[in-house]
Amino acid sequence: MLRLDRVLANARVGSRSEVKKLVKEKRVKVNGILAKSSDMRVDENNDKILVDDILIKYEKYVYFMLNKPQGYISATEGKNCPTVLDLIHEDYRGMFPCGRLDKDTEGLLLITNDGPLAHELLSPKKHVEKEYYVEHTLPLADQDVQRIQTGIVYNGVTYKPAVYKKISDTSCHLVIQEGKYHEIKFIMNAVGDKVVYLKRIRMKNLVLDESLKPGEYRPLTADELEDLKLIAR
Repeated sequence: MLRLDRVLANARVGSRSEVKKLVKEKRVKVNGILAKSSDMRVDENNDKILVDDILIKYEKYVYFMLNKPQGYISATEGKNCPTVLDLIHEDYRGMFPCGRLDKDTEGLLLITNDGPLAHELLSPKKHVEKEYYVEHTLPLADQDVQRIQTGIVYNGVTYKPAVYKKISDTSCHLVIQEGKYHEIKFIMNAVGDKVVYLKRIRMKNLVLDESLKPGEYRPLTADELEDLKLIAR
């Protein structure tokens, strides 16, 4: 037995607050009877739940797109620093960030409880692209761009070729496939430059919803989720 709001949120009907509003508006029925509260217990496998007379299918896993702000660590718990899970106000167990962004890095972060999918998305064998918007201190010479695009070594660590897309003399998009520790910062350090701002805007074909302000999140759409699952196959 699960809470009604959890079942509906898992089915991507809306957030907990949105589900509560639906119940108040008398748009949710359980076994033909109007739901009295969003926290009522239902049998997710056997009860017939309808929203606006449309049958809702419960799903075990949840998927949230978070626009991570600076100052939060990509972890499930932190001793002296807030974590990205502190930004998620949904009542689900087992959620975690899929991958990591540095504390001072902003942007796209997938929050889920789907371990198998996260494993596939993070597997080096899948070559899942991550695209970042980068602001740096110095203009890059042509030879520096070539080094970035053909692979680079820094402090004894080899970084695979990245795709460089110039925006201005001191800003660009970089597309990587590895996600090593501080990878983009070290790549820029290797060519004598320094990152001053970093934001992830894409993970494979999942693109950050620019309507989300830093710290805001939303469930993935059905199409976004299907695209991610295609990656993992």
